[in-house]
Amino acid sequence: MKKRTGKKYFAHESAYVDRGVSIGEGTSIWHFSHIMKGAKVGRNCKIGQNVVISGTAILGNGVKVQNNVSVYDGVILEDYVFCGPSMVFTNVMNPRSAYPRNTADDYLETIVRKGASIGANSTIICGNIIGKNAFVGAGSVVTGDIPDYALVYGNPARIRGWMCACGERLKFIGEKARCKECKKKYKKDKDKVKEVKS
Repeated sequence: MKKRTGKKYFAHESAYVDRGVSIGEGTSIWHFSHIMKGAKVGRNCKIGQNVVISGTAILGNGVKVQNNVSVYDGVILEDYVFCGPSMVFTNVMNPRSAYPRNTADDYLETIVRKGASIGANSTIICGNIIGKNAFVGAGSVVTGDIPDYALVYGNPARIRGWMCACGERLKFIGEKARCKECKKKYKKDKDKVKEVKS
């Protein structure tokens, strides 16, 4: 293992980092990964083995992308997003080999909001938003927008509960919940949950 000369980030010697990328200080890029020209990767990110970050993808600060994940054009990962091993993003709604759809106009934007976690082997259909601190269970297929703090799983993924920003499941009594671990307070109105500042 060696640090690329003159860089403020670490890239394993087997990784490919194209010219014309933006990579923040403290980021680590591991074996056989490829960061493509134009990609933007924030500070203190962890890019696992065999990861591809495409040219218009944007990763915020503190993002963790585990092994075997491709972050395609049109995908935006806000700060502190977690992408589990072998989860899948798509970026074209109607792909056809005989009718290539590979221009910026063909790609649907997918946004994963701050602090959200996506479990291993999940599939995220393009054009959707995964809300702040939402939690997508392993093996799920996300076909629509996911609200902030929602716990979803299944195929298609459906709301099964609510999660604290710290990762603990919330238990609502009426409209209110308090995390047993970090003591943060929340209020729920139908399918909308927000943190309540004391």
